[in-house]
Amino acid sequence: MTTNEDVIRFDRATIHYRDRVALHDITLGIRAGEFIGIIGPNGSGKTTLLKAILGLVPPVSGSVRVFDCACERLRCEHRARIGYLPQKDLVDPHFPITVAEAVMMGRYSSIGLFRYPGKADRAIVSEALTAVNMVAEAGTPLGELSGGQQQRVMIARALAQRPEVLLLDEPTTGIDTPTQHAIMELIRRLHRDLRLTILFVTHDINLISRVADRLILLNTRLFAAGPPSDVLRRDTLAQVYGKDIVVTDHGAAPYVIVGDHHA
Repeated sequence: MTTNEDVIRFDRATIHYRDRVALHDITLGIRAGEFIGIIGPNGSGKTTLLKAILGLVPPVSGSVRVFDCACERLRCEHRARIGYLPQKDLVDPHFPITVAEAVMMGRYSSIGLFRYPGKADRAIVSEALTAVNMVAEAGTPLGELSGGQQQRVMIARALAQRPEVLLLDEPTTGIDTPTQHAIMELIRRLHRDLRLTILFVTHDINLISRVADRLILLNTRLFAAGPPSDVLRRDTLAQVYGKDIVVTDHGAAPYVIVGDHHA
């Protein structure tokens, strides 16, 4: 369920990353309860947008407000209400950590690094594992899991923060197609059941267009923001992806092909 209240607001924000302009003059509002898909080519500023919300890269001009707070400190209490799943890293199969221990890491911002988890923290971890259908694997070494199972655990770690906003950076990259769809269905269910505000960065336009309330099309600046049927127009996409873009009617949402590969 969405509301008219913006939980995240970019107001003419320009953001540098590694001494270059990553996002230029972005004005954008995200309402509570929205499922937002963020699309654009590599290097277009998608990940930087998430990092700006987290307070990792403050704007050089304009502002970024989170829960109506424009504080640029990473450890601002408002940012404790945001769960974050960064781009997938390979897990060392020999790293000595269980699934439950990995998820418990999501509680450290609340517990503190030098305090032991309590009964309530363990209950939250169990609840998060149940939400992603991984509670039976709680004692399994993380490195023994498949790529899709590891992604479920990382989502559970983000959920263990008890977030109101969930930021997901390419959560389906590097896993097989059936698992991609299973992860997407899991995220849809979490959005519905937990009433989360979700920002989902992806290069797979066709995967996200069927589930997102709105799409945000970036390439350093904001090219479009709106329902998928409004954003996925050939003339709009061609400005970002080039003239070889193909858009066809395909069920509930347009189907997009970029160059010689599906978007």
